[in-house]
Amino acid sequence: MRRACYIPNMGIISHNSKRIVAATLVVVMNSLPLGAQTAAADLLGQLKQVDESEAIKVERALELEWSKSGSTALDLLLRRGRDAMKEGEFPKAIEHFTALIDHAPDFAEGYHARATAFYSAGRFGPSIADLQRALELNPDNFNAIFGLGVIFVEIDDLQRAQSAFQSVLDLHPHHQDATDALKRLEREGIGRAL
Repeated sequence: MRRACYIPNMGIISHNSKRIVAATLVVVMNSLPLGAQTAAADLLGQLKQVDESEAIKVERALELEWSKSGSTALDLLLRRGRDAMKEGEFPKAIEHFTALIDHAPDFAEGYHARATAFYSAGRFGPSIADLQRALELNPDNFNAIFGLGVIFVEIDDLQRAQSAFQSVLDLHPHHQDATDALKRLEREGIGRAL
């Protein structure tokens, strides 16, 4: 007996159809990264050269680039998860991001988004694991590094927090949250020369 499943907005999907969809997703995901990597690398280079007001525009463009999955269906899952986050529905957001990760396990922004949802739900362990995976896939994601720094502050690992915030500024010299976080740590005596 062949198995089928129901997917919202798509109806009943047979087992063979699921294989075709999965194979198509793999082909699409594997064909996109080169262009996305080039655009992201260019934008990262610009971050180090522009002034503070221009850095905001470049940062938004870079975040938009990192959010491109290459698939309308995957982009919808990302958007639904982010919408759930805005509504404070963290378990629902985690479900959407988990579905995204299941379908695109090499899409770094899926892990980054789910890490944010886990953090917002007070689940630091899974958040750290997802941030680490996001950074394995995209080591330049300064927002994921910043997220690690925030968690390190929460768990009172201030040396690692300082290192994370400094790494953010190495990539994005105008990252105001990382600048402010480092200043707070310095006021507490972390990183200050004796």
